[in-house]
Amino acid sequence: MNGDKHNLHHRSTPQTTTLLKPPNTNISINNFNLKKPSNYQHITENPTEWRGWSSLSDASCLRWTGTDVLDMFKYHPVPCLFAVSLLFFMGVEYTLRMIPSSSPPFDIGFVATAGLHRVLVSSPALNTVLAGLNTVFVGMQTAYIIGVWVVEGRPRAAVAALFMFTCRGILGYSTQLPVPEEFLGSGADFPVGNVSFFLFYSGHVAGSVIASLDMRRMRRWELAILFDTLNLLQVVRLLSTRGHYTIDLAVGVGAGILFDSLAGKYMNKVVVADVDGSYKNRALLS
Repeated sequence: MNGDKHNLHHRSTPQTTTLLKPPNTNISINNFNLKKPSNYQHITENPTEWRGWSSLSDASCLRWTGTDVLDMFKYHPVPCLFAVSLLFFMGVEYTLRMIPSSSPPFDIGFVATAGLHRVLVSSPALNTVLAGLNTVFVGMQTAYIIGVWVVEGRPRAAVAALFMFTCRGILGYSTQLPVPEEFLGSGADFPVGNVSFFLFYSGHVAGSVIASLDMRRMRRWELAILFDTLNLLQVVRLLSTRGHYTIDLAVGVGAGILFDSLAGKYMNKVVVADVDGSYKNRALLS
């Protein structure tokens, strides 16, 4: 029994992580988990008294070795790839000649879907069918997000969607982008009736991501994969019809992830406040 208690205590102990190698109980210079200063405990308890920048002779970079650099590439290839891409795009940014203001925006997604765009131009009926199917998918997103709140009593996805669409409205109004010249509208599309709409960012994509993330939390893997697949097809269609720029769709993915995370933090805060007695009535957010 004592052994079990010991193991339980051991498992619950927080593990420190390192920058360049997987977690290791040994603090080593060679893995960039650099040596703690002699007054480490005092520093952590009184962070305002830490003056680590006052002495450059203690700078951590002075203790880096060639092995450290190799370990960085070995154990963390993704950040290293990002570092290389940063240098590459810095070069691109300083050498690329931007398109003139008199020209339509350049969009690589439009270039990639030029063939599909020509097909939809020549077949308005197909464009209408695809628009209708996309509207059905938007209805599926909406039904799921509202359904898990009113049926299952889990409002996180609904809160995330409210956060997301509010922010989208603010950004869409703040910088109003021109509708692409080759835009192929349809009365079956959403918003229904070819009304004006905000381009930045894509609420279609962000809503799909919010629903998919909720499905994954509930281990509804097959449904989540279905939504992700339909979302990908939706992205291709929106590019083909010029209903969104590529940047709108890419940011839509990030927005879905961001606002789902913010909704989770909000819900945790509400629950804690309710336990503390600060909220006497949380209305329907239970």
